[in-house]
Amino acid sequence: MKKWIAEFIGTMWLVLGGCGSAVLAAAYPQLGIGFVGVSLAFGLTVVTMAYAVGHISGCHLNPAVSVGLWAGGRFDKKELLPYIVAQVLGGIAGAGILFVIASGKAGFEPGGFAANGYGEHSPGGYGLTAALVTEVVMTFMFLLIILGATHSKAPAGFAGLAIGLGLSLIHLISIPVTNTSVNPARSTSQAIFVGDWALGQLWLFWVAPIVGAALAGLVYRILSPEKSSDS
Repeated sequence: MKKWIAEFIGTMWLVLGGCGSAVLAAAYPQLGIGFVGVSLAFGLTVVTMAYAVGHISGCHLNPAVSVGLWAGGRFDKKELLPYIVAQVLGGIAGAGILFVIASGKAGFEPGGFAANGYGEHSPGGYGLTAALVTEVVMTFMFLLIILGATHSKAPAGFAGLAIGLGLSLIHLISIPVTNTSVNPARSTSQAIFVGDWALGQLWLFWVAPIVGAALAGLVYRILSPEKSSDS
């Protein structure tokens, strides 16, 4: 139960911090942080939670990460469903808090609400194929970073920094394409509040990250195997 609570809180913070920076700060007239600031914000949420709850749950904060770690032999399959449920609920809680805050401003319109999309809902107008390839590849690389940084032979104490910086880099590359998901819980949380097109396109932001993560797990088993925790 402690692990699930940690995943809930951590994913809530990721959505509140990352999506919150996009909704509340990115377009602010005087202090707009732009997409570079949003990219850093997502990375910072992971860094802070890695050191806050990493020792409790491993700080997955992402169903694709949990699947990738399982595919890489680092995570027990019995834990997959509870982790994913906690992550999705935590993401929804974070989006709910963000919605309450954002709607406190006169004239508030949810608009895209930092949701992920392709086609006319892509920030740069990128189509389905570009979005699919982007999400698969970016999640694949994210899991390689995670698996490498948390390997028993990796330098101790620096995993959180490597993973957080990796997530920031991924956002710098892919915000123009899909508004960056690589995380089904993050995508689901925003889509629920946007509804309509966001829910219609949500399938891609479950399928692509999970495929990319699973592939990375399998590849890393070959590159640098470690004793499996999968029973």
